Amino acid sequence: MKIIFFILLSLTLYAQTIDGVAILVKDQPITLFDIESAMQEHKIPQEQAIDLLVRKKLEAAEIKTRHIMASKQEIFEDIQRMAEQNKMSVIQLYSAIQSSQGLSERELKKKIKEKILNQKLYNAIAFSHLEQPTDREIEEFYNLHKEKFTQPSSFEVLIYHSTDRTHLQEKIDNPMFYAPDVQSEAQSFDPNNMNPQLAQLLNKTPINSFTPVFPAPQGGFMSFYLKDKGQSAAPDLEKIRPQVSNAIMGQKRESILKDYFDRQKLNADIKTIRLPRN
Repeated sequence: MKIIFFILLSLTLYAQTIDGVAILVKDQPITLFDIESAMQEHKIPQEQAIDLLVRKKLEAAEIKTRHIMASKQEIFEDIQRMAEQNKMSVIQLYSAIQSSQGLSERELKKKIKEKILNQKLYNAIAFSHLEQPTDREIEEFYNLHKEKFTQPSSFEVLIYHSTDRTHLQEKIDNPMFYAPDVQSEAQSFDPNNMNPQLAQLLNKTPINSFTPVFPAPQGGFMSFYLKDKGQSAAPDLEKIRPQVSNAIMGQKRESILKDYFDRQKLNADIKTIRLPRN
């Protein structure tokens, strides 16, 4: 009787496990939960979420096949660069990431390792096929995509800063909320003389809106309230030629990678077991 019960229990657990698997990519499972999580995280429909997850499985298999590795030293150096870019020590960066994103030091290192492995894989696939754009290509791309390089002449902002992320978020959600530890100051920025990532963030932020909360270089947290933008114009090509060239290279690289993994997907052993209900 005990043996029969054990067999039935094993079969039930096995069925539950299989029920959770939606797709097998080279015998590696993608679960129903994976698909639903990807849809919510990236705010994309089911089909796109599945394509994204299948691509990740194919990339992981390719990394294993090519014996691509990421050393502890490479991971630490990448984290160190990230800390320097944000004018923080490594310890301050770990603390800021923990507070802002809920990632532990171990989880951050895991994500950095995945990034390095993927970069090495992408370089291995695309490097031999990439050619530097010609002057004509650069000029044509710039003229066709001027909106990509258009930026305001200035940003007028209020910088909100606090050591308490929760209080800062409450202030953003409710401007009438009073917290003595949330301080603000008015600033005007020239996009040509500021951090490119911050300039890009402010350029995407609507007027009379806040940016997301992020770690402040001096410690604590900050958010920018965008009051106004100066008149927008596309800068002279000669001033941003390297930027335009990088945009072309990025486009070529992504095209090469997409073609490569589309072919991999056609030839890979992919089995669909079940999909989430829409």
